[in-house]
Amino acid sequence: PMGSERTEMRKRQMSTSQETPGSAQAQHSAGNRGPNACCFCWCCCCSCSCLTVRNQDEERARRASHELQAEGIPNCEESPAPTLEEVNAWAQSFDKLMLTPAGRNAFREFLRTEFSEENMLFWMACEELKQESNKSVIEEKARLIYEDYISILSPKEVSLDSRVREVINRNMLEPSQHTFDDAQLQIYTLMHRDSYPRFMNSAIYKDLLRSLSEKPIEA
Repeated sequence: PMGSERTEMRKRQMSTSQETPGSAQAQHSAGNRGPNACCFCWCCCCSCSCLTVRNQDEERARRASHELQAEGIPNCEESPAPTLEEVNAWAQSFDKLMLTPAGRNAFREFLRTEFSEENMLFWMACEELKQESNKSVIEEKARLIYEDYISILSPKEVSLDSRVREVINRNMLEPSQHTFDDAQLQIYTLMHRDSYPRFMNSAIYKDLLRSLSEKPIEA
């Protein structure tokens, strides 16, 4: 009996010594994991930071998508180089500036330096929409304009008051070439009152004017 008890005790000691390293390692891992374990751990709990990581990844992907869309936008409209007469005319009125592709290109370059290029891009998109006659194309372009410039989730959202936003939301129920007319007018007015005066005093405009003034007259 005594021999069998000693044998049983040895078995228990051996069993305990074999289990201890694994248990200690598991406890050590659990201790290191803490309340903010990541997705790479062998288990996840409700307090895991996986959701935070996932949200950050989705935000990065969304930003990258918009950046890729922005890269697809041409830097300027095709147009001949402006003449000195045209550039002088831009100083007479904002309307004359916006009437010519060269004027819009120069103004758009200035808006880019102020991080407000989306105003010109929105205005141009609305002008393009007005040229469409196909119903399905109109609906698709209206949807893209809304997502790019009206949605509060877009990094290119333009600044509009609540009244105009309500009008747009009603118009989007049945999009047409004139869905964004009120918004386009508001952005045009904003560019006229806010950005245009600064453009006229900017280095971009003055350098262009100077370069054309110094250019020799061709015979």
